[in-house]
Amino acid sequence: MMLQLVAVAFFGVAAVAFGIGVFRTRSMVRSALSLLGAMVAIGLMFLAMEAEFLGVLQLMMMASEMAIMAIFMMMYMMDPGGLSQMEMTHQKRTSVGAGIIGGAGALVLSFLTPWGRIVASAPAPEAQLHDLGIELMTRGMLIFETAGFTILVAMIAATLTAIVRQK
Repeated sequence: MMLQLVAVAFFGVAAVAFGIGVFRTRSMVRSALSLLGAMVAIGLMFLAMEAEFLGVLQLMMMASEMAIMAIFMMMYMMDPGGLSQMEMTHQKRTSVGAGIIGGAGALVLSFLTPWGRIVASAPAPEAQLHDLGIELMTRGMLIFETAGFTILVAMIAATLTAIVRQK
């Protein structure tokens, strides 16, 4: 249990550090890699909390999201490699103020929310995964199918838009 808490804390600190790194660099590539590092750390936090399905889902989603982002960066940016220096932040004072207010609000809400009592005994991981699968395959199926189709159409449209027509 103690090792689990240490792992969750370590990956939480890593996620915050990578999140800060997203805005500290002026390179799109380094910013994207920092974002990927933050999302991987969150996925590893899920795995450390024994939420295997959510952890693997987080890792798989972020890997595909970063691939899609790389495609869009290469097609639409003036610097496809993204290694030239760019200004990645705008309205710095407003952004910092909003971040501080948002973070403080999240902390206050997390401490003041009545979370309820902790479950004395949870179902086995296999039963939890089974129940989640049933839930996703019934009520959530239309949402996942619609989202997947929409992403596929957007990728095809972006690719077709970026292709230079030869005459």
